[in-house]
Amino acid sequence: MSSNRSNRPGGPGKTERPARGAGGPAAFGGTGAGSRDGRRQAEGRSSGRDEGRPADRRAADRPSAVAGRKPAGGGGYKPGFAADRRGGAGQPAQGRRHEDAVERETRARVSAFEDEAAEAVSADEADGEGEQYLAGKHPVLEALKAGRALNKIWLSNQAQKSLVQPILEEAKGRGVVVQYADKRKLDSLAPGIQHQGVVAQAAAVSYAEPEELLARAAERGEAPLIVLLDEVEDPHNLGSILRSVDCTGAHGVIVPKRRSASLTAVVAKTSAGAVEYVPVARVSNLAQTIDRLKEAGVWIAGAAGEAKADVYATDLTGPIAIVIGSEGKGLSRLIREKCDFLISLPMFGKLNSLNASVAAGIILYEAVRQRLAKRGGGPGKGGHASP
Repeated sequence: MSSNRSNRPGGPGKTERPARGAGGPAAFGGTGAGSRDGRRQAEGRSSGRDEGRPADRRAADRPSAVAGRKPAGGGGYKPGFAADRRGGAGQPAQGRRHEDAVERETRARVSAFEDEAAEAVSADEADGEGEQYLAGKHPVLEALKAGRALNKIWLSNQAQKSLVQPILEEAKGRGVVVQYADKRKLDSLAPGIQHQGVVAQAAAVSYAEPEELLARAAERGEAPLIVLLDEVEDPHNLGSILRSVDCTGAHGVIVPKRRSASLTAVVAKTSAGAVEYVPVARVSNLAQTIDRLKEAGVWIAGAAGEAKADVYATDLTGPIAIVIGSEGKGLSRLIREKCDFLISLPMFGKLNSLNASVAAGIILYEAVRQRLAKRGGGPGKGGHASP
């Protein structure tokens, strides 16, 4: 057999494929390109395929003429490769299509996430303007006692009479409609909340202004004791803090509009009804609000685990606002810089931080202890924080 490639079917430019495996053609039944029968079969297939077609088209259809395919000596060609239109280097066409699809999907997800975030912000801004549902015995009963406008109260058909009797009496005295319903109805009204067979539709809680919190302290003749929440987003923490604020007789809570829990049914449930009595101010800029409080003579104390000042060795008897940071990051950089001083709670165990609501409760009661000691007496009825 001559080694001249021009004698092979297909003419010049045709390269021989290397034998597959060490056994050569015998490994595939003895009919490889190296045998006489293999050559005849190859010639027959080639002539049958190319019969009636122009020579230039036959040459263009062969592997050596396809863009991006390399001779066998260079490692062979890989199916699916084509010249990259962007840079000229050969890349898998199928891989390029996959990358483009992934990029489009990523852009679509980012766009959807931005739209969802914008909707969440819009809903957050609108919160408090419509109606909301209260769930649980204590939130509904305290809302009735506080005189909050309730449109309707739903009670479970299976609710214990001793549980709902106080609610029935308060609702009757205030002319609020009471309707009995099955558990599925109550679950749909307050999904994911332990409603105890009691759900009420109420007008949304109105937020206060920071000046109202200072006026509340002035009316009582007390030094202001206020809690500021820096991006506390967990509604359970907000509800627990409201409960502690009410129990200690502090004068209110200030939260930012962004990245903060709102006064929802979960907050009302966790607060055990304290949301009806504690004024909550909602501000656009917490840092600017701190500046306004300073101008009113209020000192700003930030709770930080790394602070060197111990809360039990710090004077909390004057007008003071306690800043509690977020659950994971603590105080933000700007708010930390705005604080007049930082305080910490001593830690003796393996962990170095407390839950935000627990830390707030401890600091508030330390302020109460100091103010009662300064006044020289025990806690009076109502447990107000200041003399």
